[in-house]
Amino acid sequence: MLAPASAQVPHTIRPVANCFGLHRRSVLTLDRYHRWRGTGKQMILSTRGVLESSNGAPSGGLVKKRKIVEHIILLGAKPNISDAEEKDMLDYLYTSQYQMRGILTISLGRIEEPNSENFTHAVFMRFQQKEDIAKFQSSAYYSKILDDHVKPVSYGSVSVDFESEVEDDIIPLFRRGEDFNYGVEFMLLISFLETASREAMEDASSSLQRLISQCSSFIVQATCGRCLNPENGYNHAAVIRFPSYDDFKLFRESMEYKDMWASKFHPIVEKSLQLHFTVDPVGNQLM
Repeated sequence: MLAPASAQVPHTIRPVANCFGLHRRSVLTLDRYHRWRGTGKQMILSTRGVLESSNGAPSGGLVKKRKIVEHIILLGAKPNISDAEEKDMLDYLYTSQYQMRGILTISLGRIEEPNSENFTHAVFMRFQQKEDIAKFQSSAYYSKILDDHVKPVSYGSVSVDFESEVEDDIIPLFRRGEDFNYGVEFMLLISFLETASREAMEDASSSLQRLISQCSSFIVQATCGRCLNPENGYNHAAVIRFPSYDDFKLFRESMEYKDMWASKFHPIVEKSLQLHFTVDPVGNQLM
C-alpha cells in the first residue's frame, strides 16, 4: 500500500505503506514448508535461512519494477443461472483479452465461500495504466459483453482498481508460464475506519507484507495497494496467487495470519471481504 500522506489528507484518499509485487521464480511445492500441529494450530515455518526479496531475487539484489493497475470485478449471479449461462458469461469475459488492447492478463472464477456482499463470481484483470481501464470500460465491445452475457444473468457488480508494481519481466508482468496456469486467487478488500490512524494502517500493511515475504516459497505472486475508486466501498486491496488450494489453506488457517488479522486489522477495519476462487483455463477461442 502506498507511502503515507499527511494526517490532513481525507480518509478516502489517505494511503498507507506500499505493498510489493512478489513473484516466485520457480515452482515450489508443499515440501518447501512444514506443518506444525503442537497446539492444534498451523504455524508457517519457512525453510529459507534468509528471507528473499519480494520478487524472488536474493536480498539486496536490484530488480527492475514496473507499475501496473489491477482491476477487480465482483459479480452477483442470479440464483437461477444455468451452468451453460455461467460458462458463457465467464468465457466471454475471459476471451475479451484476445479482442481488446491494454489487458495484460485475466483470471476469473466462481467464488468458493459465502460472503457478506453475496458476490458469486470474481474477475481479475491487469492493465498498464489507469487510462487503459477507462478505455476498456467505455469500449463498445465490452459494453456488448455486459449487455448480452453478464447483465441478463446477474443482479449487480462492483469494481475495485488499485495501483501496484511487479517485476519488469514477461512472466510476472503477463502472468504467463506453468506457475500461473492453475491455482487459487485470493482477494482481500479492506475499508479502514475513518478514525484509524496513519500509524495503525501503516503497521497493519507492514505486517501483511512481512507475512507474504515469509510465505514467498508458496506464493506465486502478490500485489496490493490503495484503491483508485474508494467510492465503491473499499480503499485498499490485495491479490495473492497461490499454486494450490493446500497452499492457500495453509496461509489462511495459519496462526500467523489469524494473529495478524486479529491484532493489526480487526481493530481498525470498518469492513472487509476475503474472497478466493480456483483458477482454471476457461476459454482460448475468440468469442
